[in-house]
Amino acid sequence: MRPADMGTAKIVLFTLLTLAVAVLAGAFAVVWGGLYDTAATQQHFQPVYSMIERAMRQSVRLRARAVEVPPMLDAPQLIARGAGCFRDRCVVCHGAPGVAQSPFGQSMQPLPGPLMDAAHRWKPRELYWLTRNGIRMSGMPAWQFHLSDEDLWAVVAFLQKLPELSPREYAQSADPASAPACKAPRSAGGPARAADAARGRVALTQYACSACHTIPGVAGSYPQVGPPLSGMARRTFIAGRLPNTPDNLVRWITRTHEVDPRSAMPDMGVSEQDARDIAAYLATLD
Repeated sequence: MRPADMGTAKIVLFTLLTLAVAVLAGAFAVVWGGLYDTAATQQHFQPVYSMIERAMRQSVRLRARAVEVPPMLDAPQLIARGAGCFRDRCVVCHGAPGVAQSPFGQSMQPLPGPLMDAAHRWKPRELYWLTRNGIRMSGMPAWQFHLSDEDLWAVVAFLQKLPELSPREYAQSADPASAPACKAPRSAGGPARAADAARGRVALTQYACSACHTIPGVAGSYPQVGPPLSGMARRTFIAGRLPNTPDNLVRWITRTHEVDPRSAMPDMGVSEQDARDIAAYLATLD
């Protein structure tokens, strides 16, 4: 390399390093100086919002490509089942024809918009993926741990019908007499499968266990409400009450107050299978 070219390369490298240092210094000042306003009364700048929206759309389309749509999404019984789930789980944030969102749904940032036109903007497989997996940093939850797969598809079926409904027709379709209440997987039957530790790690986040416990492998804010769950595999007892076995851990997770009526740990509605997955993950924490 000629001396002149080497000099140019050094200048470019120095410039890039200077810019990198400036960006890091600016980020440090914004974060540690408290300059970034996290209030829900402040919106993202439009370019930031548009970029996040585009990234979300592309992410969903990529990951939903392998989803197989079941036949008969237009079956009346399935649509009625979806109407009940929509009424019980979705209206609170998204509203419905003639039905406003709840006050906290109206105040969320980003705003969870109405779903009356969702079937025009998303394919059925994409709506299923969105409902099942949620959207990070938006408030949209992942319903896979709180609704059965049949109910997830029922919601998708109802969303196909929703654009056609007037406020009066929606009220009729969502009437409890015609739209049964949506049941959590905990109350659903079916054969048990082998415990899945990887799924258990995800379940710990979806049942808000990390809100009270510091859990290795699960990102959180280091809460001090409940004891850390590190070293669970080495503990002799669970909560000082039960011998530390997989079955006892499942019992503690699903029927806490049966074991210790004075425990402040609430009933989180964890299904038996999800509890087994959680127990399998906790058993890996040496």
